[in-house]
Amino acid sequence: MAKDIDQAKEKDNKAKAKKPKKKITKKQDKKEIQIEELGTKLAELSDKYLRLSAEFDNYRRRTLKEKMELTKTAGEDILINLLPVLDNFERAIKSIEDSKDISSATEGVNLIYGNFKSFLTQKGIKEIDALEKEFDTDIHEALTKIPAPKKNLKGKVVDIIEKGYTLNEKVIRFSKVVVGE
Repeated sequence: MAKDIDQAKEKDNKAKAKKPKKKITKKQDKKEIQIEELGTKLAELSDKYLRLSAEFDNYRRRTLKEKMELTKTAGEDILINLLPVLDNFERAIKSIEDSKDISSATEGVNLIYGNFKSFLTQKGIKEIDALEKEFDTDIHEALTKIPAPKKNLKGKVVDIIEKGYTLNEKVIRFSKVVVGE
């Protein structure tokens, strides 16, 4: 059996000797080196792409989460500042129930109104001045037209049905007005 193995090895060696060996030239060496370099570069770029993609995905998730948190708590500051106004209204209601003097109740409600108006002003909300002003579609909404009571009120606001407001120079509610013609 050992003899058979030796003979098989000898046949393999003869077969290998008969095969013509390829001559490796410098051009082939350079091409193989370039291919290896390009393969390495491709692997590096693929890795960078995957990392960048993962970083962007994490960034997107993080900003979305922050935006959701901000949306949930955006009105918190305003609501906290409105609580004293609510307390004052409750005191006024209780005072009105206990008191028979209407002038003190009116004075209390006017104080609360003043507090609330100053709070809104601090937050950047301003009332749109519309009475007897030129009608402007950018800040007014005409509900109806009536004959002008005076000649100088033609095309001007004669009556305000609902006040309009701006928040930092942006109209948040148009003035609902009656225009003279």
